[in-house]
Amino acid sequence: MLSAENLCSAYGRIEVLHGISLEVRAGEIATLVGANGAGKTTLLRAISGVQPITSGTIRFEGESLNRVPSHLRVALGIAQVPEGRQLFGPLSVEDNLKLGAWSRRAAEIEPQMSRVYALFPMLDELRKAPAGALSGGQQQMLAIGRALMAQPRLLLLDEPSMGLAPILVDRILATIETLKREGLTILLVEQNARAALAIADRAYVLETGMITMSGTAAEIRFDKRVREAYLGI
Repeated sequence: MLSAENLCSAYGRIEVLHGISLEVRAGEIATLVGANGAGKTTLLRAISGVQPITSGTIRFEGESLNRVPSHLRVALGIAQVPEGRQLFGPLSVEDNLKLGAWSRRAAEIEPQMSRVYALFPMLDELRKAPAGALSGGQQQMLAIGRALMAQPRLLLLDEPSMGLAPILVDRILATIETLKREGLTILLVEQNARAALAIADRAYVLETGMITMSGTAAEIRFDKRVREAYLGI
């Protein structure tokens, strides 16, 4: 579904991604493992189109995205849940969800909103509450729900468990597995590498802007170097 070939990206004169190549197959969860500053968020931003690339190619379902602006990538079927949620705090839960559906036809909004509320019943109870008044876990649910309102085929998830209590982390990860069972393809960046590798199909290890290891999630999870560097084993 998604591929990157020799992808490079920079902030000014500082190159952050150095020749990244990867693929995400339809219906799977692929995860990016790496330390803070390795380039994981930059890679997701490059795929969604909000971070320019300096060379290389990104393809979605075989077609190059290099000249496709970010808002049209959403319309094509790519949605990102950004690190830190980045909700519209003064707006209600319902209005945040509606903004996520800007690329959809009016007739599609209510059915998709009902689907999000079924996935996150707590949001249904809080639909008129301002997003800024929600707890961290509720905000993360809303951020995921807002992305789902675009009816993506590929969901980019950036640190969905950041700052959450363990019980909420388990709930978010269970939701990700549910979305996969429903047929959604997911590229996941997650600081909890152990949990991410437990639910993923494929994994890539990023170090200083380069992919240093790749394979099935099980292969990466039981690799001695990964266990020592990222899993604390």
